[in-house]
This record gives sequence, structure tokens and C-alpha cells, in this order.
Amino acid sequence: MAAPVNAMTEPFDAQRFLRTLTTLPGVYRMLDAQGTVLYVGKARNLRQRVASYFREHHASARTRSLVARIHAIEITVTHTEAEALILESTLIKRLQPRYNVLLRDDKGYPYIHVAAGDFPRLELHRGARRAPGRYFGPYPHASAVRDTLNLLQKLFRLRSCEDAFFRGRSRPCLQYQIQRCTAPCVGYVDRAAYQRQLDDAERFLEGRSAQIIDDLVQRMEQAATALRFEEAAQCRDRIAELRQVQERQHVEGVSGDLDVVACVLRAGVACVQVFMFREGRLLGNKAFFPRLPAEEEDDDVGAKTVLAAFLAQHYLDRAVPAELLVTPEPADLALLAEAFQARLGRRVVLSGRVRGERARWLEMAQRNAEHALEARLSSQAGMRQRLIALAGVLGLAAAPARLECFDISHLGGEATIASCVVFGTEGALKAAYRRYAIMGITPGDDYAALHQALERRYARLGEEGMVMPDVVLIDGGRGQLAQARAVLDARGVTGVTLLGVAKGPERKPGLETLYLSGQDHPLILPASSAALHLIQQIRDEAHRFAITGHRQRRMVSRKTSALENIPGIGPKRRQALLRQFGGLKQLSRAGVDDLARIEGISAELAQRIYDAFHGDG
Repeated sequence: MAAPVNAMTEPFDAQRFLRTLTTLPGVYRMLDAQGTVLYVGKARNLRQRVASYFREHHASARTRSLVARIHAIEITVTHTEAEALILESTLIKRLQPRYNVLLRDDKGYPYIHVAAGDFPRLELHRGARRAPGRYFGPYPHASAVRDTLNLLQKLFRLRSCEDAFFRGRSRPCLQYQIQRCTAPCVGYVDRAAYQRQLDDAERFLEGRSAQIIDDLVQRMEQAATALRFEEAAQCRDRIAELRQVQERQHVEGVSGDLDVVACVLRAGVACVQVFMFREGRLLGNKAFFPRLPAEEEDDDVGAKTVLAAFLAQHYLDRAVPAELLVTPEPADLALLAEAFQARLGRRVVLSGRVRGERARWLEMAQRNAEHALEARLSSQAGMRQRLIALAGVLGLAAAPARLECFDISHLGGEATIASCVVFGTEGALKAAYRRYAIMGITPGDDYAALHQALERRYARLGEEGMVMPDVVLIDGGRGQLAQARAVLDARGVTGVTLLGVAKGPERKPGLETLYLSGQDHPLILPASSAALHLIQQIRDEAHRFAITGHRQRRMVSRKTSALENIPGIGPKRRQALLRQFGGLKQLSRAGVDDLARIEGISAELAQRIYDAFHGDG
């Protein structure tokens, strides 16, 4: 490993350093004045990559912050970029640099271990797989292993007891009585019969349950022919149980081993969701929350960066399936595939542009990542930190205990809806959410709509003596803020801080302008601000709640069925659709694939129907 190229006590001269830097592939480590590694990166061309950090007016706040702290750079030259990627992953795990994306949950996945020897038991296993026997997995978490072990006991009646317990038995235990074990401990089953049970269990874990069913059918017929009706009935019951398990576990269109990986980044927090398929069966899923640098860009590029770092750190040191489906697709996908092949000695397929069932699994993984991230953002610990940060920004004496946010949604003035969402110290208080159908205003007049919603909201709160909010957020600028101020002043409401949230250029998160009532100058918070992340979260929730209510009202307000406006849907097809789904409400919830299964509905027409119910409004 190379020694530092610059003394820690001297200011870092980037231009002099770059003149001596090689153009070969390798890894670079950026150090601060104390010699602490700030960042580890890899490059195909070290000079070109490192030089990119020292360009004037760099767009990334994270990069500007990093460069300001650099006092030295160390390099390690490698033969290939793939080799550099592997070394980068190793160094990140060992050094834990502040400015790298770090995967904190790096525990080994659990496996099912089938021990070697006579009458082997099945057990949950973590860590190095050194003990003799077979290992099945990995599983996303221990509960998935325990569920599978319980199922195996029920289906194949294999022992789960410790060896000391097994050797000390003189009569069967309760597991035998409830038909979860065949009691090999007391000789109720011989080695050959127990081995058949074990073979069936292993084939099941390999995804070959169809073969087990075929064998059971054959055994059932043989037993019935020999008049062993009790044995035949046991085979019949096991076949039925296996078919039920197949229905729950089989995934159409998926075969072999693959992981589906999706990343979502919002409000300074990232969630990576991993769905694990083995032999075409979904074993489960797990959410990871990597630690991000404080200045990480909160956009699609940032999500790709996080996902690339996750794939390298998570998979390069553990069992990797034959295929990885990823979204969003990192720029280094081909390089990751090359690194996996170099490390594993076999090809791993990485792809993000897929169709059919694989596309649906990617969508599901992303949806789960969004849900997990939402739960994370709403956690008490996260909320407490954000509320304290918001209090500091707004100049409040204490962290606010209740916040309300208003948003207006309509389409060209049609079916205007105002939403009010409520957040407390524990996150979103969904039972307190309210929608207001706006009436009697000029269509498209957002000021009048907001004024009406605020008037109705705080008139009722005042009359019922309910708790008033500490902070009211308005989705809008100075004009919307003035409407809120007028309503509260007219009602004599005091002690409420009003904040307008105006969208930034191109509505890009992190560029919002904040208008605090009573102040002349707007607030501009950095994209990494915890207070801004909370404001964005509440504002986005108000927007979601408003637009959902608007779509519902728009559907109800239109006298004709939405189907009548879709080209290609005549009376017969409309009746067929409504008959198949049992009404317009159920039809509106159907997916594209469900619609396309109806006779006379092509895939293109199914998509038009789906868009008619779910298009943006």
C-alpha cells in the first residue's frame, strides 16, 4: 500500500499532486489533517477521476465539503478497475470513512443446516459454514428460517432436538405425539426410512416439491393396492399439504436463484430492499438502511450511487445468486458484474431493464422500499431529531408537538380538494387527517380555496376546544401565507407559527424557499438540513393526500362512467368488464394484467383502461 504522498502538516496542493498521478486504475483514499480517511474511491483512470474533485464550482455540496477537508491522498494501483472495486469495498468496510455510503447491517444471512451423520437434525445457522452437512439459503432473516423449519417438521417429521437430548431419550417426546417427529430416538423409524424423509426435505428446500409429490402419489397407490389404507391416507394428506405450500411459495415466471434489489432515497435517508428467490421460491425480503454522508445528494443520481455502494459491500463477501435485478440501474453495473466474476469465478447477471414478471418484482421491491423508508422517517427517534432541528430554524423555544400542513389539488379548477395532514412527535397522525371539498369559488382560485379550508378547519377546532397546532405549513409562497395569516388573525388565534413552502426550480427537492410569517427575507436551508427533510416529508404527505382525494371526487362528480371516455370501449366491452369485476369500484382497482385477461381486452387497451383510473390529475 502506498505511503501518503503529502505531509499532513502542509496544505494540500492539488495541482502538484495531480501532475504526478498515474493514469492506471486503482483506489484512492482522501485523508484529513489528522490522517483520518475521509473517503475511499476507485477509478479506471486515477488522474482523471481524482482531478474531477478539484474542478471549480463543483455542483455537489457533498464534494465541496469533502475537498475542503483534504490534506493528503493515498493511492493503490491495481491491474483492473474490477480489482479496484473489490479493494474499495474491502477498505470501506474496514475504515468506515465518513463520506462513503456505509452498509451498517452487515451480519451474515441465516441458513438452514442439515447436519451430517445418522438421524441428522435441521437447525438455524449463522456465520462460517464449516460444520459438515448441507446448508440451504441464505434466508433474509431468522424468522424466515424458523417458519421454514416449522413447515419442514410438519411435512416431513424430522427431529429438531439437540444431540444430547436425542441420545438421552427412553420414550418419545411431545413432538412425536403431535406428529412433528417420527421418534428416531427410540427406534420408531429406521435409518433408511428416516433418510427418505430427509431426502424429501432436501428436495423441498431445493425447490423440487413436484418430484416429492410424484413420489408420494406412487407410494399412496402402492399402499392402497397393498390395503395399507392408513399409510395411503398419510400420503394423501401430505400431498395436499405440499400443494398448498406450492401455491403459497411458487412465483410465476421466476426460476433459479435471483435477488431483486431496489433503492429509494428521500429526506437524507436511504432504504435498500432485497427480495430473495431460491429455486423459483420467494424466501422473503429484508430492508437495509445504509449510513449516508451528510451531504449526499437527495435525488435519482444519489439513489444510484447508494445502490452501487450497497451491491459492492453486500455481495462481494457472501454468496451471490446467479442473477441480480436492480433499480435504479447504477452506472457501474457492467463493472460490478466483472468484479463478481473475478471474485467468484463465475458469471453473475445484473440487469435493471426487464419486462414481464421480472419488471413486476422490481416494482414490488421498490414499493416495499418506499413503505419501509416512510416508516423509518416516521419513527420517533427520527422525528425527535427533525423537530428539534425545525425548532432551531424557526426560532421556537421548544420542539413543536403538533404540525399541520395544507395543500390544494384540482385539475383545471375541477373537483377542488384541500388536504390537511397532521404530524406529532410520533410521526404522522393519520386519524387526524382531513379533506375539504371546496365549493362556491372561482375555479382555479387557489387563494380562495386555501382561505376556505383554513376557515373551516380552525373554526371547528376553536368551537370544539381541540388542540391547536404549534406550526402550520402551507404549500405555497407569500400569497398563500397571507391567506393563512388573515384567517388566524380574524379568529384571534395566537401562538401559531406559519411557514410557507415554495417549490424550488423544476420542483427539485432540496431547493425549496421557506417564508416565515413576520419575516421579510425567505429562508434557504441546505439540502442536508434535518429540518428541511421534515418539512419536505410533511409537504409531500399533504400533496399525496390532496391528490388522492381530488381523484376520488373527480370520479364521483362525473356523471358518465370513466369507461365511456376510453377509445375502444363500447357498450359490450363495458358491460363485460363491469360484470367480470363486479362494478366500477372494483374495476378501478384492477391491474393491467388482470384487465388483459378479460376476453376482447388487448394489452394496449388494458393499459388505456388502467391509465384512465390512475393517471395523474
